[in-house]
This record gives sequence, structure tokens and C-alpha cells, in this order.
Amino acid sequence: SRPTEMSHQPDLAQPAGPSQGPPPQGETPSSSYLRSIFECPACSAHVLPPIFQCRGGHLVCISCRQKLTSCPTCRGPLGSFHNLALDRVAYSLSFPCKYTSAGCGTILPPAEKADHEEVCDFRPYPCPCPGVRCPWAGFLDAVMPHLMYQHGNRIITLQGETATYFAMNINGVHCPFEWVMIQSCFGLHFMVVLQKQENDDGEQRFCAMVRLLGTPQQAKNFTYQLELIGDRQRLTWEAPPRSIRERIETAMMSSDCLIFDNKTAQLFADNGELTITVTIAEY
Repeated sequence: SRPTEMSHQPDLAQPAGPSQGPPPQGETPSSSYLRSIFECPACSAHVLPPIFQCRGGHLVCISCRQKLTSCPTCRGPLGSFHNLALDRVAYSLSFPCKYTSAGCGTILPPAEKADHEEVCDFRPYPCPCPGVRCPWAGFLDAVMPHLMYQHGNRIITLQGETATYFAMNINGVHCPFEWVMIQSCFGLHFMVVLQKQENDDGEQRFCAMVRLLGTPQQAKNFTYQLELIGDRQRLTWEAPPRSIRERIETAMMSSDCLIFDNKTAQLFADNGELTITVTIAEY
């Protein structure tokens, strides 16, 4: 008689690999071991429901399934064998956020894990340099080195709680549309951004703000003041800085920044140069 083909289950009796350290607080060694069974052999992320296996019973995460043509363990075809039993086991466990190595200690059931990772404070930051289409993304401690290495020619760097920044050539035909300064104080880095915008009718306006190269929680501890000073005029804006986690466009659309039109800019400009005094203070 013809042998019957069987779908194999991963071996639950033997450890899947070396220990990954002590189990999270409040968990038993058995739950920590069970969670290790769901490690993807290709990227070490966790294989979460819906769980599919190859004919040999090996698992691979959804992200790797989209990239691979064969099983990374046995080199056989990946196939589409849905393992409902392992789905149920996975739903009985909690898994760490994929940004654990960056400092996140959150552990969640599979149904909540993806939503958390979309807003996790430890997820990579996109490049915050305005006016460029930079594909870079990285963790917080790598943002400043990236800016200096890749965009240092566009950025002025200054030290101190109070700094004066000179935006050059604001009236020129070929003037830049972004002026950027990094002001370092309190052991952190603050990005001062001045943008020149033009609407469909050709009317121009300027928007200025301060962004913290840090988390939204850190930004709540500070306030900044932008000040334009002319011969007999003074224009001041004071507000909390925005984290680079938030988009510049969000602040501009809500008018949460210093906004002034071109006529106002000319009141404070000296030979096409705009002087902005920036003061950072702890809140």
C-alpha cells in the first residue's frame, strides 16, 4: 500500500537553541521555553499567527516567508501548511516587543503586539533632516551621528542654552527653502528649523520651530523661545519643542510654530539676513 504523507509538528521535547537569558518578570521557565520555539530561524523574530510550516514542520515568520523561496532549515519548499495547533499555543503566550534590544521591555499577546510596535517609543526614527529625501532610519543614539555624517554640510552646530542663528540670503532667487541649526545643551540636541514656503498664488511665508532629537516624553521637560529683533520691533514665540518623532508638517498644519509672512520678514532682515535668537530652558 502507498504510504500516507504526514505533516510533522516541531519537536517540543528538545530545546530549540541556547538560552536567551532569564525569563521576563512574572513568567515561568516553561513559558519562556515555549516562546523560544517560535523563533524564526532566518531572522530570530517570533513566528506569530497565522503560523505556516514547511513539509518538514519547520516554521518561518511572515516577513521572511515573503522573501524566501525555500525553508531556511531543510531547504524544502515552504508550502502553505497552516498549523492551527501552534496558533493556539502562540495565543496562550506573550511575546516581547521587537525593539527589546533598543530598550523596550513591553511583553504582549500576539493580538496586541503589532499595534504596540507601530507606536513604540523605541522604534527606529526616520532621518529628521528637512528638505531631503533620506531613506535612513535608526535608533535614537544614531540620529545625531547620521545627521553630521550625511547632512553636516546643511547644518550649523552651536553650543549653549542661548544661541543666535543667522539665516542667510532669505530674499535671493536661488535661496534655500530650509535653514537648519543644531543647538546642544542640557546634554541633548535641539534642531532649529526655519522653512520658507510658497502657496499657489506665489505668496511666501516663513515657519520656525525647535525639535528635540529625543522622545516626546523628554520634550515635555523643556520649553524654547524664538526671537526676531529689529530696530524697533520684536517678535517672540515660546512653546515646548516637538520630538523628531513628530512630523514638521503636523506642527505647521496646526500652526504650532512661529509663522510670519514675507513682509514681516523684511522688517527684521538686514541685507537679506535674518537673525534668530534661540533660548532653551528646562520646564
